[in-house]
Amino acid sequence: KPQSQPASPQERDRDKLRGYLAEQRALVEAAITGKPHAAVRTVTKTDEAGNRSRVEVPRSVRKGWFSGDGGKVYFQLRYGGRPLELAKGMTSVEAEGLTAIGPVIDTLDQAVLAGEFDAAVAAAAQARAVTMKTAKAKKAG
Repeated sequence: KPQSQPASPQERDRDKLRGYLAEQRALVEAAITGKPHAAVRTVTKTDEAGNRSRVEVPRSVRKGWFSGDGGKVYFQLRYGGRPLELAKGMTSVEAEGLTAIGPVIDTLDQAVLAGEFDAAVAAAAQARAVTMKTAKAKKAG
C-alpha cells in the first residue's frame, strides 16, 4: 500500500501513468532479453478454515507497442484502456525497433512529470466515466 496519498487528482493520474511506463519498460527489457515478465498483484484469499491472507497472484500485462511495416515499432501511452493522443491526431510514437523504445519511454516519463498529458488524461477519464455509466445502465435495465 502507498505510504502517502498524492495531493491532487493530477498527481494521482501522473503516478498512474508513470507506473504504466515503468511496467512497459520492464516488459520491453524482458522481451529484448527473452526472459518472461511476471507481473503480480496482491489479493486477499480465504482458505477452507476461514483464515484470510494476502497473497500475490500473477496478472497479465498488455504490451504498449505494436509492429508495423519495415520493422518499425509503435509505442502507445494508454490510460483507462485507451491510447492517449500524444499530438493532434497521433496516438503512437514510431521507433526503429524494440530496443529503441526505452528512450521513447524515458521521454514520455519526463513529459508526464512535466504535466504535458494532464488535459489528455482528464479527457480519457471523462470518456471512461461516460462509458462505464452507459454500461452500468444497460446492465441494470
